[in-house]
Amino acid sequence: MTGAQQRGGWITSQFEPTRLILLRHGQTPASVRRLYSGRGNPSLTDLGREQARQAAELLRGVHIDTVLSSPLDRALQTAEIVTAGRGLTVETEDGLIETDFGAWEGLSFGEARERDEQVHRQWLGDTAVAPPGGESFDEVHGRVAALLERIVGESAGRTVLLVSHVTPIKTVLRIALDSGPQLLYRLHLDLASVSVADFYPDGGTSVRQVNRTAGL
Repeated sequence: MTGAQQRGGWITSQFEPTRLILLRHGQTPASVRRLYSGRGNPSLTDLGREQARQAAELLRGVHIDTVLSSPLDRALQTAEIVTAGRGLTVETEDGLIETDFGAWEGLSFGEARERDEQVHRQWLGDTAVAPPGGESFDEVHGRVAALLERIVGESAGRTVLLVSHVTPIKTVLRIALDSGPQLLYRLHLDLASVSVADFYPDGGTSVRQVNRTAGL
């Protein structure tokens, strides 16, 4: 057998997958206020740090070979809490950074809609539309897909923890599920949630968990 094949609903492959553990960062002040938070750099709240500790407990006993994090503080702080005592080095990857919300950074949904009503309406249904001065979901998809290709090419048979933000994690899951863009609008991911997907070097994928939390 060559290449990944679909048999009775299961992916079979002669290769070992790269297992990606996808961890969303914990709570920040922007999370509390439900603000667009992309390239802004808020730190974790006390609850956010507790959520990271709960995620660490959730992953206790899970073997991890490599840790890659968004360079933003909320992700790095989460990664450092989760990997404490494991002897792992947290490496940063720009491909894991959150969407650039441009002029909407720090605004609420209602404030962004009032500021740019037509663009905001289009943005809610078209992944090619970007916030003013920001980044479209299609652009996020491009950089995440490029990062995935590199990780899978370099890490066959290894487990990689990716600590990131809601849009990049949804994008990884969208790619793994071979899903359309509506997944971005319909999938909910909690703060400090864990999702798991296997990527095979011959093209197969298998999503094993989505939005697992420690009950917070």
